[in-house]
Amino acid sequence: MVLLGTVVNGILIIIGSILGLFFTKIPEKYKETVMSGIGLVVFLIGLQMAFETDQIIIVLLSLLTGALIGEFIGLEERLNQLGEWVGHRVSTKSEETSIAQGFVTASLIFCIGAMAIIGALDSGIRGDHEVLMTKGVIDGFTSLVLTTTLGFGVILSVIPVVVYQGLIALFATQIENWVSATFLDGLIVELTAVGGLLIVAIGLNLLNITNIRIGNLLPSIGTVIIIYSIVQFL
Repeated sequence: MVLLGTVVNGILIIIGSILGLFFTKIPEKYKETVMSGIGLVVFLIGLQMAFETDQIIIVLLSLLTGALIGEFIGLEERLNQLGEWVGHRVSTKSEETSIAQGFVTASLIFCIGAMAIIGALDSGIRGDHEVLMTKGVIDGFTSLVLTTTLGFGVILSVIPVVVYQGLIALFATQIENWVSATFLDGLIVELTAVGGLLIVAIGLNLLNITNIRIGNLLPSIGTVIIIYSIVQFL
């Protein structure tokens, strides 16, 4: 089953989020310290991923073009509006902001990164779900902690996670018919590096060091594919 890893990942996020709802009475200082710990780990994971790049110019151009596209279409604002719209359907007015924040933050954390991309590719190309299942365990614990701080919105992130990883897995079942293994390996390295820098930004935001509009940088995940393809063609 091509989508087994994705489904397990989604189920573990739901379980973690539900458990987190029962721990919302944890004292604020504990939540702040735990979130700082998560922020540090996320920051470290992002750095490890970013350092994998072999061609820094591709990473730079991808982020620059992605940022321009994201700012032009106002992607961050649209993501927030989507979260608020969902929140309006399931909450009172006073809860909407928190639900939107939880939805957007958790979606970005769970969707961006090497494990999401490589794991989904492994599921589709080789039928190996180990990476996504490992990611699911990590996401489950993360969603538990995030829910204690950001609330119900975290559980809604399971929708983009399943759709995003599921589409990659389904696409991967056909990708080897279109590109060579060498091209694919190189592309994954640069995708990982770009995703890693976005993860670094998430970590910095979680630590309240910056307020980077990460949503507006998301198009760089797409532009890196285009730029890498052009460089290889030339």
